[in-house]
Amino acid sequence: MTTKRGSARWQGDIRGGTGQISTESGALNKQPYGFNTRFEGVTGTNPEELIAAAHAACFSMALSKALGDAGVTDPVIETTAAVTLEKDGDGFSITRSALTSKVSAASGDEETIRTAAEGAKSGCPVSKLLNAEVTLDLTVG
Repeated sequence: MTTKRGSARWQGDIRGGTGQISTESGALNKQPYGFNTRFEGVTGTNPEELIAAAHAACFSMALSKALGDAGVTDPVIETTAAVTLEKDGDGFSITRSALTSKVSAASGDEETIRTAAEGAKSGCPVSKLLNAEVTLDLTVG
């Protein structure tokens, strides 16, 4: 079992407050975030962006494994995830993570790659964690 840690510090009210996000590895160290970075386009990160990056990375790794298991060699996988945050009553909910991935490989036909991608979409640990619709738009070649 692997356990990884991230931390956040928040100070102030929701609109004027500021926060800092850090990761155990130090890849993020007191990275600023706030209402303005989440809703107003100000430079800095936000929870949805971090979830999107994690989902894209997790899917790409799961797809790499599935492709290897299927005999596909030398894959190049480029994935983005678009995480949607919507108003939900008095609060907000993350309702969707849309994966867009492009795969090219030295070997392997399109059907094999598509089958592996569908399995990776539902099987990657971040997809399993999210209680939201997860979609995939895949380009092969």
